[in-house]
Amino acid sequence: MYINTEHEEIEVKFLDVDKEELEKKLLAIGAHKVKDFFYRHVAMDYPDYRLNKDHSWIRLRDEEDKIVLAYKKRLGVSSMHGTNDEGMEEIEVVVDDYETTKLFLHKIGFIEKHEAEKKRTRWQKGETVFDIDTFPALPTYLEIEAPSWAAIDTATEELGFDPSTRKICSGNQIYKMHGIDVNEYQRLGFDGLVKKEVPVSNL
Repeated sequence: MYINTEHEEIEVKFLDVDKEELEKKLLAIGAHKVKDFFYRHVAMDYPDYRLNKDHSWIRLRDEEDKIVLAYKKRLGVSSMHGTNDEGMEEIEVVVDDYETTKLFLHKIGFIEKHEAEKKRTRWQKGETVFDIDTFPALPTYLEIEAPSWAAIDTATEELGFDPSTRKICSGNQIYKMHGIDVNEYQRLGFDGLVKKEVPVSNL
């Protein structure tokens, strides 16, 4: 078991990118392609949705080469579905098995909010990681994660992005920007979006 003790994520997103053009820029600035990934994850909460009310959630994710259980919390939230938070708290634990960990969470009282899939292409330059992410029914976006905000600024400048357009938010918030409330869905997959029989309201 591995525990990530770095609790604040230093990352930003740039929305609606052209993957082919972006990869040319990444190559030009000296980044190298790491790997293509296919992720699946389940978001969980207590039955009374107390984590959601606190802008936080539990995420269990299969990243192909490892299974990661995480506590996530939006920091400096100005609105429930806004896209300009101040940051994100994250505590991660690497576990051994996706289905067994999901069963464990059910047994101790958690319920599933939704399951989702994601395609990710990872590039890296030094300690700065560039993830090109595609979710079902969403335009592709870039996520930059770095060891410092100064490194984020450097990467933003190198790629020619306008820093005023960067977002600090979750994938769920991006869905909301496109008129999709993930709380209404049981599953968001590349083969389709499956709505819940009884949507959860006011989340």
